[in-house]
Amino acid sequence: MATLQETASQIRRDIVRMVHGVQSGHPGGSLGCADFLTALYFKIMKHDPAFNMDGVHEDLFVLSNGHISPVFYSCLARSGYFPVSELATFRKLNTRLQGHPTTHEHLPGVRIASGSLGQGLSVAIGMALAKKLNKDTNLVFSLHGDGELQEGQIWEAVIFAAHHKVDNLITTVDWNGQQIDGTTDQVMSLGNIREKFEAFGWTTLEMNGNDMENVVSVLEQAKASSGQGKPIAIMMHTIMGKGVDFMENDHGWHGIAPSDEQLAKALAQLPESLGDY
Repeated sequence: MATLQETASQIRRDIVRMVHGVQSGHPGGSLGCADFLTALYFKIMKHDPAFNMDGVHEDLFVLSNGHISPVFYSCLARSGYFPVSELATFRKLNTRLQGHPTTHEHLPGVRIASGSLGQGLSVAIGMALAKKLNKDTNLVFSLHGDGELQEGQIWEAVIFAAHHKVDNLITTVDWNGQQIDGTTDQVMSLGNIREKFEAFGWTTLEMNGNDMENVVSVLEQAKASSGQGKPIAIMMHTIMGKGVDFMENDHGWHGIAPSDEQLAKALAQLPESLGDY
């Protein structure tokens, strides 16, 4: 059985191949979040690839920054939600694997359409409150880009979650400092994100999102902190394009595809563990 690190490497291979195959998509943030999503789906969450939309007695995940769909689709496929071979249809005509996740395609594992930034936290809060009403003790996880925090709806949701003690929610912010038009400091500075969440009454944690041991440890710590009257926010430091040296820390790779030559270079840096599709 592949280790989490080996699985994350395979998922990175999937990402660059998917985006290259259709010359469209968002590799940078997907690569940066590969370790986090791998830990979540292969270690941390209680979830069932048989999939039912209600998600009763399962942990749920909301991908708010839906443009990093390649990493999400790869984790779902490698977890058994749908055939790995379907990854080859990414962004193609009549595919279920749209550029941003959609629900009308009925892709197992996708519970909300996402990609309009700022909305996912509100949805995650709704899911978490529904679990409380149903006396379901499982958790809701959500992932957001740091640039996404420039959306006002996020902060309304942050206030709401703290006020209503939504303590079965674990929100992670991909704090890579990059967005499509440049660094977040250049576009609209976010200041200290952790201090902002703390000021609104959240329990906060911080982790290196590209260190698998640290990711697992902090996620376990977050789970242990649930049920104590406060929502939990994890500030996750990642490197955009992690694992492919010429993509790392370059916002230009937010939304462009590698050439044939660049794909070959990328794959040469990423060990294969589970077999390419």
